[in-house]
Order: sequence, then structure tokens, then C-alpha cells
Amino acid sequence: MEQKLNVVLITVDQMRRDCIGASGNDTIETPHLDMMKHDGYMMSKAYSAVPSCIAARAALLTGLSQKSNKRLGYRDGVAWDYEHTIASEFAKGGYHTQCIGKMHVFPERNLCGFHNVVLHDGYLHSSRDYNKNAANVFSGTDDYLHWLKQQKGIDADITDAGLDCNSWVARTWPYEERLHPTNWVVSESIDFLRRRDTGKPFFLHMSFVRPHSPLDPPEYYYNMYKNADLQDVTIGDWADTTDAGEEGLSVTCTEGKISAQGLKRAKAAYYGLITHIDHQIGRFLQALTEYRMLYNTVFLFTSDHGDLMGDHNMFRKSMPYEGSAGIPFLIYDPGKNIKGTRNKTFDNIVELRDVMPTLLDIAGLEIPQCVEGNSLLPVIQGEENCWREYLHGEHSSGMRSNHYIVTKKDKYIWFSQTGKEQYFDLSDDPKETKNVVHAPSNKERVELLRNCLIKDLKDREEGYSDGVRLFVGRKVKSVLGMED
Repeated sequence: MEQKLNVVLITVDQMRRDCIGASGNDTIETPHLDMMKHDGYMMSKAYSAVPSCIAARAALLTGLSQKSNKRLGYRDGVAWDYEHTIASEFAKGGYHTQCIGKMHVFPERNLCGFHNVVLHDGYLHSSRDYNKNAANVFSGTDDYLHWLKQQKGIDADITDAGLDCNSWVARTWPYEERLHPTNWVVSESIDFLRRRDTGKPFFLHMSFVRPHSPLDPPEYYYNMYKNADLQDVTIGDWADTTDAGEEGLSVTCTEGKISAQGLKRAKAAYYGLITHIDHQIGRFLQALTEYRMLYNTVFLFTSDHGDLMGDHNMFRKSMPYEGSAGIPFLIYDPGKNIKGTRNKTFDNIVELRDVMPTLLDIAGLEIPQCVEGNSLLPVIQGEENCWREYLHGEHSSGMRSNHYIVTKKDKYIWFSQTGKEQYFDLSDDPKETKNVVHAPSNKERVELLRNCLIKDLKDREEGYSDGVRLFVGRKVKSVLGMED
């Protein structure tokens, strides 16, 4: 009997697409991710359709679009009860399935089809509520926190560095490097190799909380970048450069101007966290080699969304711009198990819903009919001529609620509460510095993309579209079928 491939899904939290050396970033050091690109395949136009943690993970784990998984923004406490998940399908296919790290689902210990979850969600405001049921509060659910207390004492906590989980403030990790959550995910993953059912292939989801804030890399990694000449932020000619409300004074601001020194430290720490993850991935690859499984394993590396990191005087995620919605997407095949030309970059419009069908297809397992994502295996093998022409993305976020239509060459954005529109020619302006929505030469193209959005929103329960036009100011929802 032919031996089945092992499959490792590696996800990070809040990593921009442009933070891989092999993607053209000459400042950041990502040797193992660069190797993955060399011995695999890179998707250069991958996006998160709903760029924040919960909604992005719903697409990742179910293969469904936001209209079907019903997650349109960030809302904790909504039960995950999907019939088909990537883990459940691998389990049905005879795989031993395990997740280590962040799940960000509800209830917090929901297995979502995995045989086992070793959980660390990081700091989640919902679970850090001491008034919650003991089965849901962080002190009863987070495995890393229990381990950290065993190492450093009962008073130890993930908040000991004094940094907020959404802050741009940066400092080094206060404990030994081996105790960092990034190291812990890899240590537990290596232990899984020892404890797994050796009679089955495995599907392992290694889910890192970083480089999401807190921006706290171990000292070695912060020192790599603290004096480096880092890439400048991008400020579009449409961006607010005044910060009249002094939003930048908030350490958790989503927009505003912060000091040049603070921004430099934030980016140095952000880069340091990414290089730290890269080196720890290398540690896991060494362990796989020692178990003689590296060449029978296929990997997919991606992120749930990006981080604006000061671009256009914005921070964090949920916005439709490249820094927030653009994500890395690498398939690594060290054993040459996939027929295709390796070290190749593809420009297909890829989304997180494509992860599930791609990995099931690579493993030779059946893809549930309900899945709306597409397998990238035919694309890699040069057999796929039909692919989505555009992606509809969105995010509910009060007055910042937005929708976007992105193609290989351009992007149209509509803010549902104000009616404001933007159009960027990504071919000539990949950093979105010029909003040319009103240029006469773009009138027909803008109308075409607007009509794509009108069609996609037709008959949605919010009432955004009647199939002919868009309606401004309709009540937004973070979850379809529920009132906010």
C-alpha cells in the first residue's frame, strides 16, 4: 500500500505578505520560509477575505466563504458547529489530527474535528473575564498558561511584560527564550511526533500567536533589527496625516500618528517575532528529519491576516488595504511529492478558504461538496485554466465597515456606512498610494468592479444591495443571522 503523505499546516497570526525575504523584502531574515519557497510554491496574491482572527479562521477551518460560514467581522462567544472542517475530513481519511497553539473558537476547548488540541489562544478579552464560567475562562482553558506557571511559579502570566495584546508598544520577552509561546508551540509539536499513532499518517496544525501583539521577541531577535534600516511605512495621498483627535496617543490605536521612535521599535519587534518563528520552524524541520519523515510531509504556511504596521497611519487589521488583507501563502514540498515546477510563484487570487481543499487534494482525500474554496493542486501542476477572477472581501467595524473587490491588477473599496469609494491600480501602484477612483479613465473599470460587489451583496440580510445599486448606512452585522 502506498504510504500517505503527512500534512503540516503552519499558521501565524497577523503577518503581512511582504514580510518574507524571498518575496522581495531585503531587510527581514526568513531563511526557512525562503527555503520553503525554493522547494515549493508561493502564492503572491493571497488574501484574507475578512481580515481579523475569528472570521479568517472560520474560512481556514471550513473552506467556506463568509456568506456561508456567516462570520463578517470580530465577535467572540458564537458557537462553532460546522459539520465539515479540515480536521474532521483528515480524521475521516484515516489521519491522526492534532492542533497546537491558537484556535480562537467557541467554546474555547471546541475540538473542531481534531483528535486533540493543545491550546494557547494568547490574550483574548472574552476569555480573560474572571466572571465567566470556569469552563470558558482562560485559567481553565489555556494549556500554555498552565505550563508557564509550572516553569516560573503560580504568579506568572502572559501579561507580565506589561504589553497589551493589541499594542504597538514593544519590548523584549521578559523570560528565557525557551519559555516564549513560539518555542512552546514547536516543543509541543516535536513531542507530538513522539506521541502520535505511528500506524497513521498525521495532520498537524501548528498555530502560532505571534507576530500578533504583544510585540515581545526574545532579546536576540529584537537586537537583529533595533538598529537596522527598516522599510519606511507607506502613506497614501488619501491618508489622514493630521491625527486631529490624537488617536496615536492610545497604545491600542487602529489609526493615528505615533512617534518615529515608537514606530521603529514596533517594526523591529515585529520583524524579530517573524524571524524567531522562522528559526523555530527550522527546529521542527530538524526533528522531522530525525524521525525520517521530512520527505514524506507536505507543508502549507499562511497567516490569518496582516498588520498595517503604520501604513497610511493605520495599525492592526480589519481594513481592506494590502498590509491588512494581504497574507503569505507557501506550499513546501521537500520530498518532491507534488508534480510541478518548484520554486515558482503564482499570481492567482487565493483566499484562506482555499487551504482546506488544497491540503485534502494533496493528501488524496475527498473534498466535501459544501466547500467553496478551490484546490491549488491543479494550478501547481499546470492543469487549471479556470480560477476566480476576483475576490469579495469585507469587514464589519462600525463606521470603518468596508467591502472590497480585488483582482490580479486592481482593487475597489466601498465603505458601507459613508458611501466612500476608493480604487487602486495595483499593477502600477501596489502600495495603494493613489486613490484614482474619480479619474475619468477609470470610470468603466470602477463601474465594473462596483457591479461585482452589487451582485455579491444582492439579497444579503443587511440590505446593502438590491442587485442594481448599493445602499449606504444599512446596519452592519458581524455574524449573519444574529443581531450585534
